[in-house]
Amino acid sequence: MQAFRAGLNSVKYAYKSPESVVDYLVVGGGAVGLAIARSLSQKFGNKSTILVERHSRAGEEISSRNSEVIHSGLYYPPNSLKTRLCIRGRELLYEHFPSHTRKVGKLVVATEKQWPYIESLHKKAQSLTWPPSFTPAPDCLALPTHLLSGAQAHELEPDLSPEITGALWCPETGIVDSHSLMESLEKDIIDSEGGELVYSTRVVRVDPSTAASPAAQGMGHGWVVQMVTDEAAEGDAIFAKTVINATGLSAPLIVNSLLPEAQRIPLFYARGSYASYSGPGVSNVSHLIYPCPDVENHGFQSLGTHLTLDFNGKIKFGPDLQYISPGEGEGPDFWTKHLVPNDSRLAEMHRAVSRYLPGVKLERFQPDYVGIRPKLVGPEGGFKDFEFRTDYPDTDRASQYSPLVSLLGIESPGLTSCLAIAEHVVENVLPDVPPN
Repeated sequence: MQAFRAGLNSVKYAYKSPESVVDYLVVGGGAVGLAIARSLSQKFGNKSTILVERHSRAGEEISSRNSEVIHSGLYYPPNSLKTRLCIRGRELLYEHFPSHTRKVGKLVVATEKQWPYIESLHKKAQSLTWPPSFTPAPDCLALPTHLLSGAQAHELEPDLSPEITGALWCPETGIVDSHSLMESLEKDIIDSEGGELVYSTRVVRVDPSTAASPAAQGMGHGWVVQMVTDEAAEGDAIFAKTVINATGLSAPLIVNSLLPEAQRIPLFYARGSYASYSGPGVSNVSHLIYPCPDVENHGFQSLGTHLTLDFNGKIKFGPDLQYISPGEGEGPDFWTKHLVPNDSRLAEMHRAVSRYLPGVKLERFQPDYVGIRPKLVGPEGGFKDFEFRTDYPDTDRASQYSPLVSLLGIESPGLTSCLAIAEHVVENVLPDVPPN
């Protein structure tokens, strides 16, 4: 698969001198961007925080097109950011947003051949430790799991295939109403002293600024960010002392616009289709059900076509995994044409689900929605952790107080981790406030 190394089309927009100043500019209004803006506006009430989002409302891309599962932190390497931030984020969601979350538990079901895989997951879960920022009750495991026999698994989920001979029970897994969550995050930002939300506004150019930059009008170190609202021909520029790039699928575009072409970050996009289901074969289902992934080939790319529930009890299956690439002459938003759901994946999804729920019927699968995942590696790339990249406007010490922080590869478990990612960025990635 050929790497795609696009950047912002800055040539189209001539440099403009900034007309206003903001302390913190968060680019991207998904769950992660909103959580970061909320954390900044709450911690630094005497400073200005502006979040800009190119769509007319929050969460139009990744945050509203996923399984809405609160992951437990089961699958990834123990010391990875994905594991640590997932566990921390899971607890923060349950603690701070109880009306938007619900623990329903998850079964990872296995055939006899797959039993060693869930045994290894269970062993790893028992060894996981809490993130340093969390102090649990004594003897409280970071990720409690339980191995179940086939009979125990069928007692919990009677519709399972007779081929399922065991399961791993994950009681901390749950579901989240992502739209209600994002509305709550928006409200907290709006209610803060220095927070502001700006929609239908896209970033089209980013330039570093130093004390010696004449065009920055002596504003010092930071970033001149040019933005266009709606379909305006020209944009307005703002001087941002710190920029948080939380644009998800577009995050590498901002970084790449600052890098030589040979050093640009490749972009990979993975399409995932979801199907709704109402019919036979699931009448007794009350928990999330995950198959074992393809142990030899999944490389952390996909956890298989699993069953999830929403707050109304609606059942959906997905996502599957299909890498997509731009055609000749297509730009970085080529993926938007792949968001239209269709029935081309239903037969394959039905075959996958039938392995653990044999009573489901193909004709009752209906296309529901499609999501796109931002990948930092291609199909054979293996595991890739969340990446928090920091760039500075210059090399001197003063520039260290004015970073551009880019959040790269924030796919699953990004929604689960959103509050923990915000905490990590604000407390650990951003520098201390410089002395006056």
